[in-house]
Amino acid sequence: MRIGRRTVLQAFAVLGFTAVIFPGRCWADPGTDAEKFVQGLAGQAITTVADRQIPDSERAIRFRKLFVSHFDIPEIGRFVLSRYWRQATPEQQQEFLKLFEDISVLTWSRRFKEYDGETLEASSSSKDGDHGWLVESHIVRTQGPSIPIQWRLRQGDDGAFRIVDIIVDGVSMAITHRSDYAAAMQANGGKVDSLLAIMHSKLETLKAEG
Repeated sequence: MRIGRRTVLQAFAVLGFTAVIFPGRCWADPGTDAEKFVQGLAGQAITTVADRQIPDSERAIRFRKLFVSHFDIPEIGRFVLSRYWRQATPEQQQEFLKLFEDISVLTWSRRFKEYDGETLEASSSSKDGDHGWLVESHIVRTQGPSIPIQWRLRQGDDGAFRIVDIIVDGVSMAITHRSDYAAAMQANGGKVDSLLAIMHSKLETLKAEG
């Protein structure tokens, strides 16, 4: 399994997150709280992660803080592992979530150095089930057509929002990850320990590359 491979989706999904880093724009209509959440994430990212002068290690630390606080990692992990989540022991589940977080942080944080003036414009938001929101937006690039991005959010009982998926040009990041992990599980006899071993190897490779 090629965990974290640079598919078009993953490249755009990371760009989608990176492209939210733009100076605060003036909103005539602040829109829904879901749109404000995305705008707030943009402000934090531009001030903490986008600086090309900081070392990669510091960039990863700053990105991890944003990732952990703004993405619903347990929900994403359960969805990605799908039916294999129920087969895993509690210890395996926690190990998977930690590896998933570490791989995502190292992979995504390094892409922030590629920011090149793109901007993200949120256009609308709508309810997505009882506790969800879908924020519509698009990336305006310095060259080429704009890229549509949808942010799928879940709202907790405390009113806080967390990102559970990024949909780039109609393709879901979460579904693509689930397909990749399912293929890895099937190739290794459905053994969770085998998947965890692959993830450990991938993480060590990422660390060595840094």
